[in-house]
Amino acid sequence: MENETLLKEVTAKAQTWLGDGYDEATKAEVRRMLDNDDKTELIESFYKDLEFGTGGLRGIMGAGTNRMNIYTVGAATQGLSNYLKKEFADLSEIKVVIGHDCRNNSRLFAEISADIFSANGIKVYLFESLRPTPEMSFAIRALGCQSGIILTASHNPKEYNGYKAYWNDGAQMISPHDKNTIAEVNKIRSIADIKFKGNPALIEIIGEEVDKLFLDKIKTLSLSPDAIERHKDMKIVYTPIHGTGVKLVPASLKNFGFTNIIHVPEQDVVSGDFPTVVSPNPEEPAALDMAIRKGIEVDADIVMASDPDADRIGIAVKNDKGEFVLVNGNQIVMILLNYLMTKYKELGRLTGNEYIVKTIVTTELIKTIADRNNITCYDCYTGFKWIASVIRELEGKKKYIGGGEESYGFLAEDFARDKDAVSAISLMAEVAAWAKDNGKTVYEMLQDIYLTYGFSKEKGISVVRKGKSGAEEIEAMMKNFRNNPMTEIAGSKVILTKDFSPLVANDLVENEKYTLDMPTTSNVLQYFTEDGTKVSIRPSGTEPKIKFYIEVKGELKSREDYDKVNELANQKIEAVKVSLGI
Repeated sequence: MENETLLKEVTAKAQTWLGDGYDEATKAEVRRMLDNDDKTELIESFYKDLEFGTGGLRGIMGAGTNRMNIYTVGAATQGLSNYLKKEFADLSEIKVVIGHDCRNNSRLFAEISADIFSANGIKVYLFESLRPTPEMSFAIRALGCQSGIILTASHNPKEYNGYKAYWNDGAQMISPHDKNTIAEVNKIRSIADIKFKGNPALIEIIGEEVDKLFLDKIKTLSLSPDAIERHKDMKIVYTPIHGTGVKLVPASLKNFGFTNIIHVPEQDVVSGDFPTVVSPNPEEPAALDMAIRKGIEVDADIVMASDPDADRIGIAVKNDKGEFVLVNGNQIVMILLNYLMTKYKELGRLTGNEYIVKTIVTTELIKTIADRNNITCYDCYTGFKWIASVIRELEGKKKYIGGGEESYGFLAEDFARDKDAVSAISLMAEVAAWAKDNGKTVYEMLQDIYLTYGFSKEKGISVVRKGKSGAEEIEAMMKNFRNNPMTEIAGSKVILTKDFSPLVANDLVENEKYTLDMPTTSNVLQYFTEDGTKVSIRPSGTEPKIKFYIEVKGELKSREDYDKVNELANQKIEAVKVSLGI
């Protein structure tokens, strides 16, 4: 009966998409779904409206209210336009920036959004072609805009596209602006409410002049120009994995002073089909296969990649056997923050007023490094908008050094307010040159961090559950973890739990509860055990999956013990997975 009711609802909803105002291609797709005996696709396309999550709109492209198309993008842009006009009613001119990545339909969605903003009397700066997400974030501040959007689904598979909305500080929207925009979007009941007919006089095309401003700003982050000068010809293999990094990453590396940037020609080809990879995600080892093969071929010093919108990075370095090994997201953040903190100290820049930021699911070892260097470490929720929120709160009060998250994102600057692969790759190349200057490799530098501050090993596991039934299953899994709290994990007693939904921590040693100091609630559970294991569980806000973040501790006494300690940590992670039932 429930399925019959749902089918009636989605059928009625779909039939409205056969009315006036919808283009013929969309109508044909809707008719095909309605005529199909298997109603799965119809239900998935119409059972709900595509919603803003931790990263704005994101979904599979196609016809339907739960899909990315010109009408859902149009409603989002009209809703955002309405909200901007209310919020900035006192301004004589409201301005926005629009960027997009390499994905199929990204340019189309960007141009339609430009038309809608301009039809609403809003001045638009539209990038001439694909550009990295962090550059769009930078442009909001540089051009004095009130908002900005970028059309991208980041590292998602090729079927997806997305729409990230930003505020006047260059950061992705958080409360109240995200909620208020959603409220305005929800008021759009018909495509007749969307002003599709643009005003060309209000649309300005931008490009190279903003590229130069951005690259020059990134150059100011360099802390070891002498080391770069001595090792400027080190071999750097870089791939944009068919995405926007092709525009700016090689240019930034050259701007830093590096002269030997080796490309992976097949992956310099801009394509929303990502023809050489199954997934354009630097978190997936296979995404770096071609670049590593090139690295072996040319005997590179370091191999690096960026995802389609150039906000995440992937890295491979040579181990003590001369083999290329991948560096995980936690290690990337740790290496970069350790470098920045070390150089700040070396250059006499530390005044006691500096800070770094990490997300709650990122390795705790970063906090240990910061504490030992008398630098404040702030924890925030997953998603770079929360790191940007900390930067905004402390602007003019404290000095931001850097921040990052385990999902391969890092930001060394505060002139952009989203993770930035352009600056992170440039800085990682500098780290490699600095290490070489000190007679070491990046791999040995990583081992030095573990020898100095303690060893940890992290692993992220995603359990994918697609569609409506998948969302219900994920919800049931979270409910089960809450209703049946774990008392031990891999044989170690749980001593602390944190539930960010009611913002309550439970100290099981002292037998007391306390309130977690966070800006809002979030559907995240954390467990901490006697042996230093940390487990975080959260449903993704942008993908149909539930994520498990595992961190285990170990003791490293010498470089020679690294492989052995690493293997023991892997065994402990496997035991943790068994405890979690995954």
